[in-house]
Amino acid sequence: MIKLIVGLGNVGAEYKDTRHNAGFWFVDELTDKFNITLTHDKKFHGDVGRGTVFGSDVRFIKPSTLMNRSGMAVAPFAKFYGIQPHEILIAHDELDISAGNLRLKKGGGHGGHNGLKDIVPHTTADFWRLRVGIGRPTHSSMVSSWVLSKPTQDDRTNIDKAIVCGIEALELLMTNQEQKAISLANGFKL
Repeated sequence: MIKLIVGLGNVGAEYKDTRHNAGFWFVDELTDKFNITLTHDKKFHGDVGRGTVFGSDVRFIKPSTLMNRSGMAVAPFAKFYGIQPHEILIAHDELDISAGNLRLKKGGGHGGHNGLKDIVPHTTADFWRLRVGIGRPTHSSMVSSWVLSKPTQDDRTNIDKAIVCGIEALELLMTNQEQKAISLANGFKL
């Protein structure tokens, strides 16, 4: 069912450990678990790889564009390999969910997320999303600095635990147990 897993984030040492890179962290954890190597591919504007995940052949991409240009990498990659939107899982950070919580869903709007906002016009919105909670700052004027800053140690620990649950949900999704996958991810609470 899932043939492409996308992790959204920003490249560069200054962004590596920032909240906006939760999608990258998910892909990193997953590729480490399955011993899959990602290599940079200029043609597709990202780090790409391929391997067997829970018994299925899966491709990966972590766009090397800035977050708000993610569609420039994801859409051509999916098109080149003939991957349909409903066969894509995009992991990304989510402000409206507490750090350490998850949401898994198929389809829907971009919800203001700049990476999704750039991907949707190039594909359709019919892809799977693993929304990794990073929490929200106390004031809306602080959103940019919040997503581009490092989480507290406690928040990072909670996010990492949620990512492990996200991988468990992915296994269910990959074995055609969509409702169980959604229930597991959406019910995960620390």
